[in-house]
Amino acid sequence: MSNAHDAPADIATAYLTAFYAGDHEHAANLVSDDYRFDGPFLQVTSKAAFFKGAAGLLPIVRGHTLRRQWADGDEVCSVYDVNLETPTNSGTVLMSEWHTVRHGKLVQAHVVFDTRKFNALVGRP
Repeated sequence: MSNAHDAPADIATAYLTAFYAGDHEHAANLVSDDYRFDGPFLQVTSKAAFFKGAAGLLPIVRGHTLRRQWADGDEVCSVYDVNLETPTNSGTVLMSEWHTVRHGKLVQAHVVFDTRKFNALVGRP
């Protein structure tokens, strides 16, 4: 389990691992209550709102593969493939996530990815 003394990259990695394994309870322990998230489909300013908005991913996410990660102080940028599996389709989506870590918790994230590919995999127009 991560704590305030872990390096920011270790905290970001632990979060990504838990989140994409479907363990939102553990992932939530690594996020501050006032977590700010900015992504193509969701923009929120609290941990509760983020995990409520992300709940739809639980049935389709099947892990991730970290390609590269950089850290600069409390800022961590991760590039990774997310594995998705729906009843009709499966594949990966390349994502990049920029986290800010303070006092052992993620306080902010910006996510970018190809929404066309994601929508094609999940069957959305």
